[in-house]
Amino acid sequence: MQAVVVHGPEDYRLEEVDVPEPGAGELLMQVEAVGVCASDLKCYHGAAKFWGDENRPAWAQTGVTPGHEFVGRIVGGDADGLARHGVELGDRVACEQIVPCEQCRYCLRGQYWMCGPHDMFGFRNFNGAMAQYMLVPTRARVHRVSQDLEAQHAAFAEPLSCALHAVERATISFDDVVVVAGCGPIGLGLIAGARAKNPRLLIALDLDDDKLELGRRTGADLTINIAREDAVARVRELTEGYGADVYLEGSGAVPAVAQGLNLLRKLGTYVEYSVFGSDVTVDWSIISDDKELDVRGAHLGPHCWPAAIKMLEDGKLPISDICTHQVPLADFQKALDLVGDTSGASVKVSILPNA
Repeated sequence: MQAVVVHGPEDYRLEEVDVPEPGAGELLMQVEAVGVCASDLKCYHGAAKFWGDENRPAWAQTGVTPGHEFVGRIVGGDADGLARHGVELGDRVACEQIVPCEQCRYCLRGQYWMCGPHDMFGFRNFNGAMAQYMLVPTRARVHRVSQDLEAQHAAFAEPLSCALHAVERATISFDDVVVVAGCGPIGLGLIAGARAKNPRLLIALDLDDDKLELGRRTGADLTINIAREDAVARVRELTEGYGADVYLEGSGAVPAVAQGLNLLRKLGTYVEYSVFGSDVTVDWSIISDDKELDVRGAHLGPHCWPAAIKMLEDGKLPISDICTHQVPLADFQKALDLVGDTSGASVKVSILPNA
């Protein structure tokens, strides 16, 4: 079969490899679609979060096939593996990104998404889905997905679950003014999730008018193009000078961090769900002495996968317009380049390995 193999930053190669054989309790998946994430791009370009620096060791590994946003059909496995995951041959499934160890402090406390070893499809110890086939290990967290969804739409369950977890971290109430930074895949998921919480006003920010329109169709009440308008001033105008109650950052753009701290009201809530390619510097006193903000991180999509899958199956998002590009496996480099194209040509790019 064909698979993309990581040899290092900016050295990903399409190679001919053996179809993996499932061991006891494992399953074999034929990959239908794999989304290309901004974190895939940052790993490809060598971001320190993945490859380490003077402050942290490398986490990503060479020799691994990338791809952690995927859906596929189960085509092999023993009875124990099928029973363990509650699936049958031919079922369409998606897997959570992380493969928890089930033995560390976090796993034993039920906080599996923060697992200490942090093995993850496509980055560390488990091959991902930029391949025609992949193994589903015994410790994978597997979710069945409707056969009626297009493959690239079904694979969007991964970024959507992540966004929904960030929304849950925000504890949005009915009277809140909520601002979402970014109308890319994560940002649109944040908008959809926040819309389901029914806040008083939901505002989307971006630099691209087409993406802002997509944000409006996903559920934003108001959009602001920050290339033309001062978002901080506009939000204060809309809130009697106070500022927003909740800021959800999903753009991964360094300036979006200070923007969020500045447009929040005192005692507001900032939730970060981005992977940054470089360090971010802000006036930390805004968080403490100025506003006493709650600043929360969000990682992966724990306990949000069923809700994400249901939203997709129920047609709650304009998913055909979100999933803008699909390419064959041989064009994986084109997929990475599309994600990195700052002109806004794409929203969600997917690879169809068996197309």
